Amino acid sequence: MSARSRRFPLPLARVGAHGVEAARRDLARARPTASADALPRGLGLDSQAVRDRMVARLRADGIRCEPVLAAMARVPRHAFVDAALVAQAYEDTALPIGHGQTISQPWVVARMIELLLERRHIAGGPGRVLEIGTGCGYQAALLACLGTSVISIERLRPLFDRAQAHLAPLRLSNLRLVYGDGRLGHAPNAPYDSIISAAGGEDVPEAWLQQLAVGGRLVAPIRHGAADTQVLVTMDRDASGWTRHHHEAVRFVPLRSGTA
Repeated sequence: MSARSRRFPLPLARVGAHGVEAARRDLARARPTASADALPRGLGLDSQAVRDRMVARLRADGIRCEPVLAAMARVPRHAFVDAALVAQAYEDTALPIGHGQTISQPWVVARMIELLLERRHIAGGPGRVLEIGTGCGYQAALLACLGTSVISIERLRPLFDRAQAHLAPLRLSNLRLVYGDGRLGHAPNAPYDSIISAAGGEDVPEAWLQQLAVGGRLVAPIRHGAADTQVLVTMDRDASGWTRHHHEAVRFVPLRSGTA
């Protein structure tokens, strides 16, 4: 099946403080919020203080990359989850988004992007990014705050459509969503300085390795040891090949082929 895509016209990183606040207000109006008595300590979910508390917790839990923390302080996570779960949006937990998929817990999202940015010789951040598994669109929005350009691919049409709706108010011109098979990557725009996967497989697909630029880094959850065990893996490519490192244990939905 041929890939389908949609562009979003204005990068969040360029709209300035007033534009970011307007985007937050638009997203808040577009998504239902929890009742006042369900909100943490009486704070509205669109309050900057709620995101700042999440960032403070991430910092206390070992996330040190300030650009990642700044992006997470800007993007309203509650706008990307179902109405029944918005009161849990800023807890450090994964949440279901339907179709057997989840939005990863904030710490895991932050850690994976932090690992991308450790490849410091990529000037200005992660460079050209390919994200495998758009899901609800939250991580794609974060990456768009940091990357020169981001292509995010989703194999499930209902999630692709939902991500478009979630992301449209942010008007991110450096983000393009693609409906297609993530195991194949997205060759038309390769090579990529950074590739990040939100689903775990037996190993890194060959297509991803070939689409990674020399000097680039790939981050993905990969099976390690026992059948139900996954770890974060980084793959760095240089002129002589790829270097692999294992990091923290994680649990992600399985990487699947095809579209649905």
